[in-house]
Amino acid sequence: MRSIGAKRLGSSTRTQDFTTLLAVFCVLMKVTTCRAWHYSGRIATSRQMLSGIGPLLRRKSFIIHPATSTKSRQHISITANAAAEGSRGSAAVAQDLKNSRETQKERQGKLDLNPPRGTRDFYPEDMRTRSWLFELWRQVARDHAFEEYDAPVLESEDLFVRKAGEEVTEQLYNFEDKGGRRVALRPEMTPSLARMVMAKRNGLVMPVKWFSFPQCWRYERMTRGRRREHYQWNMDVWGVSGVEAEAELLSAITTFFKRVGLTAEDVGIKVSSRGVLAEVLAALDVPDAKFSATCVLVDKLEKLPLEAIQGDLTALGLEESVVRRLLDVVQSRDFPSLETAIGAKSTALAQLRQLFEYARAYNFEEWLVLDASVVRGLAYYTGIVFEAFDRKGELRAICGGGRYDKLLETFGGEALPAVGFGFGDAVIMELLESKGLVPSLSLGLDALVFAMEAGLQGIAIRAATSLRAAGLTVDLQLEARKTKWALKHADRLGATYVVIVGPEEVAGCNVRVKEMATGQQHVVAIANLESWISATFTTTSPESAFADSVNRS
Repeated sequence: MRSIGAKRLGSSTRTQDFTTLLAVFCVLMKVTTCRAWHYSGRIATSRQMLSGIGPLLRRKSFIIHPATSTKSRQHISITANAAAEGSRGSAAVAQDLKNSRETQKERQGKLDLNPPRGTRDFYPEDMRTRSWLFELWRQVARDHAFEEYDAPVLESEDLFVRKAGEEVTEQLYNFEDKGGRRVALRPEMTPSLARMVMAKRNGLVMPVKWFSFPQCWRYERMTRGRRREHYQWNMDVWGVSGVEAEAELLSAITTFFKRVGLTAEDVGIKVSSRGVLAEVLAALDVPDAKFSATCVLVDKLEKLPLEAIQGDLTALGLEESVVRRLLDVVQSRDFPSLETAIGAKSTALAQLRQLFEYARAYNFEEWLVLDASVVRGLAYYTGIVFEAFDRKGELRAICGGGRYDKLLETFGGEALPAVGFGFGDAVIMELLESKGLVPSLSLGLDALVFAMEAGLQGIAIRAATSLRAAGLTVDLQLEARKTKWALKHADRLGATYVVIVGPEEVAGCNVRVKEMATGQQHVVAIANLESWISATFTTTSPESAFADSVNRS
């Protein structure tokens, strides 16, 4: 410990003196927060800088305690002189310092076993369910001839920072990396996809039909089905300007719903077009430059009263008559009322009519709901937008998407027609669990092989290896256990068979096989084990179990 000009603080005057001097010191050292009797903070880049503080504090009542250093900063603790005689203030300082050190030791010694707030751990049973969901999504995408892709979760911050007042921009997990670059954990996948398409645009065969399962990060208020990280099923079509692309994507969404057992009575899909608002704003002489920001604000009307965003609308230069006109239009819930609002010759209206005709051909029209109030919250949408919701109204949006023909222009490229959707894992799992539609999934273990004696482990290894080579899922018991324990363990794992390698059976070049479902036991020649098991049942690996559940759905 290094003491600089310590003196007694026994009177109230000296106590006030100390508090004042500490405050002055903190201001001079650009410290923003401190406590009256104890301050611990980062104020210097090296231990040598302490020597510069000495003259300033000479004859003042401080003790400076150097603590651990890092490469980038010096940590110090500044307290009143705890050794002063007859001072209640000094005693308080000593106790405060002691408590602080104890608290620090407790923090260092106790590990928080919970994941960071808003995130999740996936234990094996959770992963089985997640894999089941992803496999359903993957099969639907492949049934529609989409190809899978991926991109880094860490991207340049510029990719996501836009100026239209979107929530996503305000919710970024962003920081400066060690190279001085501004980066962010992706809050959505579409900008990353746009970057990839731009990078190889001249070599891509159109239309591009890609899907992915990105993990996305947003620092937002958590509610039911809303977390700070989640996985999404993304499907996008590039290079198609007509609503045929939207119809194909909606087909994929409704196909998934049907396969998991949901009906149009459980889920609906609101459909609208930003083209409707674009036509109304153009007729009212509102500049195109205000279109995206206006859409973002209109999207908030579903959650907030008009008064809450009136100031933002005014700041955009929208007169009250324009706002009232927009509100009248977005109240439309059927084609006759929408036609009355925007006219029979509307291009946006014609596109919506065409989409509903395609829906009849695909046989998912009953899922669609015309709702002109849906505009979606992302600034880059330009045309038809859609949003799936639960009919009971208990959950937030299940999935959503739309057309974003001009996104590449915002990154300095040439416009390219594009449409896509994002389908989060959190809300759909809430819905499926509430309706009892999530299957109970086991490991899908075909056989457990165990040796009754350590000297027989080699034979057990060869038996397990031959069964695995035949495509079976086999667990090999790795340590000596009693037969009773092995059978209970096999039951917990859901194994179909238990292969017991015992001394009596091995003496005759055999093993004993127990069928867990019936309890029947069979003596099988080691040389015939693979063919015997393969002939008696159909393989049920995890992958085939997921596939079976998909087909049953």
